[in-house]
Amino acid sequence: RAMMLTWFLSLGLAAPPTVRIVHSGLACNIEEERYSERVYTIREGEALELTCLVTGHPRPQIRWTKTAGSASDRFQDSSVFNETLRISNIQRHQGGRYYCKAENGLGSPAIKSIRVDVYYLDDPIVTVHQSIGEAKEQFYYERTVFLRCVANSNPPVRYSWRRGQEVLLQGSDKGVEIYEPFFTQGETKILKLKNLRPQDYANYSCIASVRNVCSIPDKMVSFRLSNKTASPSIKLLVDDPIVVNPGEAITLVCVTTGGEPAPSLTWVRSAGILPEKTVLNGGTLTIPAITSEDAGTYSCIANNNVGNPAKKSTNIIVRALKKGRFWITPDPYHKDDNIQIGREVKISCQVEAIPSEELTFSWFKNGRPLRSSERMVITQTDPDVSPGTTNLDIIDLKFTDFGTYTCVASLKGGGISDISIDVNISSSTVPPNLTVPQEKSPLVTREGDTIELQCQVTGKPKPIILWSRADKEVAMPDGAMQTESYDGILRIVNVSREMTGTYRCQTSQYNGFNVKPREALVQLIVQYPPAVEPTFLEIRQGQGRSITMSCRVLRAYPTRVLTYEWRLGSKLLRTGQFDVQDSTEYTVSSLSRDSYGIYNCNIINEAGAGRCSFLVTGKAYAPEFYYDTYNPLWQNRPRVYSYSLQWTQMNPNAVDRILAYRLGIRQAGQQRWWEQEITVNGNIQKGELITYNLTELIKPEAYEVRLTPITRFGEGDSTIRVIKYSGKKIFMSKEMHCG
Repeated sequence: RAMMLTWFLSLGLAAPPTVRIVHSGLACNIEEERYSERVYTIREGEALELTCLVTGHPRPQIRWTKTAGSASDRFQDSSVFNETLRISNIQRHQGGRYYCKAENGLGSPAIKSIRVDVYYLDDPIVTVHQSIGEAKEQFYYERTVFLRCVANSNPPVRYSWRRGQEVLLQGSDKGVEIYEPFFTQGETKILKLKNLRPQDYANYSCIASVRNVCSIPDKMVSFRLSNKTASPSIKLLVDDPIVVNPGEAITLVCVTTGGEPAPSLTWVRSAGILPEKTVLNGGTLTIPAITSEDAGTYSCIANNNVGNPAKKSTNIIVRALKKGRFWITPDPYHKDDNIQIGREVKISCQVEAIPSEELTFSWFKNGRPLRSSERMVITQTDPDVSPGTTNLDIIDLKFTDFGTYTCVASLKGGGISDISIDVNISSSTVPPNLTVPQEKSPLVTREGDTIELQCQVTGKPKPIILWSRADKEVAMPDGAMQTESYDGILRIVNVSREMTGTYRCQTSQYNGFNVKPREALVQLIVQYPPAVEPTFLEIRQGQGRSITMSCRVLRAYPTRVLTYEWRLGSKLLRTGQFDVQDSTEYTVSSLSRDSYGIYNCNIINEAGAGRCSFLVTGKAYAPEFYYDTYNPLWQNRPRVYSYSLQWTQMNPNAVDRILAYRLGIRQAGQQRWWEQEITVNGNIQKGELITYNLTELIKPEAYEVRLTPITRFGEGDSTIRVIKYSGKKIFMSKEMHCG
């Protein structure tokens, strides 16, 4: 087989991209708007298929993007990188402008767009409203009914009305008026029946039409107007509110008390969707085992398209008791934070209760009930100041008052476990103190480790400890601004460099003394390995030439001392240490077959290593097929065809001279490749067009063609394209081309 070479200057063959959009699939029509805007109309549910036809060499990269239908909508980037954009079941929200962008690095990118208009027609809905005028001097009485017809559509819908089989037109009946409300842009049509007459009680039909565009049929809805037509009314056969215990089954019953035609009933929840376990049966809603998350307002809505929907609501309250806490307040008239004989001390208990009005407290000392007296004063704090709080004031503390005080929180409705809180008052009851162990600050750790910050708390009782950032207003690792700890330890899993800083631990008033908070600081230092660039770089170069590789540190902690090592595979090439510079280089003065491979530069500190990797190879770049060949296909005999395959070589001078190409070809759908080598004589220049004729191709089969350059290093990168037989009139050759 002979290879034909055609030589072109680089600038003569390389060409910037051009773009053209063509359409296929079930489109209604395509029309030209004004000067350049193309509009492609399609019926909802059909298949949209747009193809971007491009020219240019090297072969341009193609990208499809879309913007929404109006300028106010945010940009939607649903990129497709194929020539063909296909949406098999297009929906109305997918209408808008579609852009095809092609670029190959030469000149400006080529961009074309087409607007896709999705046509649809929803079922129309008729709603009925009436106005009853006031009686004036006992002789004037008006009852007017409005039938409103609405249908969502694109393009705008046209409406027509019928009474029975009679078509109603504006002006055809003095008792009938047909009009569009202001500002509705044609999507609504109202039929007004003035001062109802006996003949107005009839069956009315609204027909919505988009004039059969895209073969969308007309749609019709009917409504029977009678002297019994009325808007819905309902009632709930339940209390409001409903207070239940967790785990109980609850049933809400909603019944209609009026409305013609019969209303439909639905249940909704103010906080969002109904619980997953909800069972609906008409107007009855059942929750088999209710939880606190199911609490909220539930509404029954009745609708029959007459007047306004009816709505009745009830509030479900699920009993709960949680977060039991206490605090001890020393005598407020003395600055001393300690409890002392002869002074006042107050014990406060707090819980979160639902519903709050059912909350009751009882007090015990050493297991025996306590009642309010002159020296033991039991009060409940104003709910607006501190909800769910009870206080026991001990006046003139005596030795005999030492002991264990218990407050018990209960709900009157029962069914919920009580919360019991024990508070010990004794000579050893002292306010808290906070310290940080010497070896626990500063605390040095490595990124990714698990670390525990510790504050030691003394005192009796030991309060809850609150952790927060002291150096900046940022959230804690769990996302909250403060984190509670019962043992003074803050545990951080998978610590990151952003967590470096100063942390504050402080006592809270809960489960301890209600005094000025004690606090301490802990310094956390997070070490992390060097971040370097480039993390990976491929270098292509021919034998006998030199290359220089550079690895640079972007950030690291600690920043000193940094060491580096260069390796080729497992072979150590060089080591060293950074002084003030932030990069290191390695040079290969003359590449040989043994010096190809992966070079790794490891930059190391106490926390680990960052790595720059360089793949040094002599592989040739991939060929670039030329897709813009004029009339590339011709026919030798009736059953076979030939194809003129053309390509250029990407960056031919980057590596050693290309000695040959390995050509592979296989019929589409087959597994086996047929291969042969095409010898290249001399150097290939950048931009040279190489032509090779493929013969004996069977009509009408398509073929995959694979092309691989070969240098003395070995095989380079391959590229693949598909050639297809075209049924168009092709060039008939009397000669046999053997390739």
